[in-house]
Amino acid sequence: MTKLATIHPFGGTHNISEDQSVTSFSWDTFIKRFDRRSDGKTNMAYECVDRHVEEGRGKKTALHYIDDSQEIKMNYNELKDTTDQWAAVLKKHGVQSGDFVFVFLPKHHHCHIAMLAAIKLGAIVGPLFEAFMSDAIRDRISDCNGTFLITDKELYKRVPREELPSLHTVFLTDGEGEKGEISIQKELKNVGNIENQIEWVEPEHGLNIHYTSGSTGKPKGIIHAHRAMVQQYLTGRWVLDIQEDDVYWCTAHPGWVTGTVYGVFAPLLNGATVVVHGGRFKAETWYDTLQKTGVTVWYSAPTAFRMLMAKGNQLPEHYDLSKLRHILSVGEPLNPEVIYWGQNVLGKRIHDTWWMTETGAQLIVNLPTEPIKPGSMGKAFPGITATVLDEEGNELPPYAVGHLAIKAPWPAIMKEVWQNPEKYNSYFSWGEWYVSGDLAIKDEDGYIFFQGRSDDMINSSGERIGPFEVESKLIEHKAVAEAGVIGKPDPIRGEIVKAFIVLKDGYSESKELLDEIRIFVRGELAAHAAPREIEIVEELPKTKISGKILRRELKARELQKLA
Repeated sequence: MTKLATIHPFGGTHNISEDQSVTSFSWDTFIKRFDRRSDGKTNMAYECVDRHVEEGRGKKTALHYIDDSQEIKMNYNELKDTTDQWAAVLKKHGVQSGDFVFVFLPKHHHCHIAMLAAIKLGAIVGPLFEAFMSDAIRDRISDCNGTFLITDKELYKRVPREELPSLHTVFLTDGEGEKGEISIQKELKNVGNIENQIEWVEPEHGLNIHYTSGSTGKPKGIIHAHRAMVQQYLTGRWVLDIQEDDVYWCTAHPGWVTGTVYGVFAPLLNGATVVVHGGRFKAETWYDTLQKTGVTVWYSAPTAFRMLMAKGNQLPEHYDLSKLRHILSVGEPLNPEVIYWGQNVLGKRIHDTWWMTETGAQLIVNLPTEPIKPGSMGKAFPGITATVLDEEGNELPPYAVGHLAIKAPWPAIMKEVWQNPEKYNSYFSWGEWYVSGDLAIKDEDGYIFFQGRSDDMINSSGERIGPFEVESKLIEHKAVAEAGVIGKPDPIRGEIVKAFIVLKDGYSESKELLDEIRIFVRGELAAHAAPREIEIVEELPKTKISGKILRRELKARELQKLA
């Protein structure tokens, strides 16, 4: 693979040296920090909110909501009182420990409040992405016979209640309904002074449920347990580098696991001020949000960074981003070009992180104190063993492409796949190894490089080629805006590398340009990785939500042509 320049740290976090050296790491040390009760019980919402009030940090801003028309700040005292009051309303109307409570709200502080209130009662919270339509909502609520829903009047229009017989109680955050829905705001006027609403639960008790997108079949419900707080707290401290006075912004909606774990739990566990931005993406609005709220730690996605890149390198100069000190990325691997953009334009390293819905917390990371190798997802977090396996489950040597696997267990690993033990067991086909479905290579320093999903791997003349590395190299060419790479069936080589590319403005298709691009990849990467075919397209198929390139759709189109 291509050797890339290493970007060294500018300074780094003090948290690891304060807590424990990496060489002497033990999860037990941090599990004990959350063992506050003699009966061993706990509650995520207590650790996120109430604990900070008891320890004297009640006046610190907990949530800072901002949109185009308003800003609302809520300190930890107010967040505790509000979540207690909402929990009292939920309890009055039947919510009990172990119930599934779905939350279908936009990016708004009410979404955080609703989730924490349900968790205080020991309920299993199921946040739903605000862009979901009727089918997605029905599939998720009906799968686990969800009985409670918290939403608003506008989003409630998309809920097919007549197709959800298990859903017997709906709470509205902004008014009264017409069919027996309960107005939270009206109920709050009658709750009075509320005692602590915490329901203490076992660490293995269900905490939240998120549904995997599922490339085939219906989405699968992944349930996590309260014990995940240990790893979510620690990665928030060491990877996000959250410190006492940080203002933190995770751009993901809580309907996605990143928005729950690193938009709600991890920053609140660490006592941060959490920015909640309402509204859609617009580069100017995002930069303005960074400036107005004084964000110091920012967690977003490669798609978002590429969209900011597309708006030009001059735009950030119009905003005061001087308080921003740490940037991280998640959702898909970072192209090296994005890392160099962050360094050159924002003056900050962008730290990639890798984890999945099923893992519950970050596993492969770029710690602030360590060098970054652009193109790498980083190294295994302390206490995590990550490796690359061959088709028989044997560990591979450095630079060999294989299946990325993590040695189980770890504190945040999923509790179960809802009513699907067969699916759960499928992740552990090689015993103690959790097999991620991602392909990767690992270098001699322990850095791991994503190579695609297992069903994306290209096998050409016996050479295993990861499409992501080829795509990353293609977009380094001055004429290429976006690229998607697949393996096209070939009677001689088995497969050949075929690239679909979107050209930048000012460039047009020609044989000379395509030859130039092919030679560029061959010279920069390797001869076997250079595309034998390149097709110019107007746009690439992508997921509507995250913007990930749908290689399987490109592959399906190609196979249809060959049929």
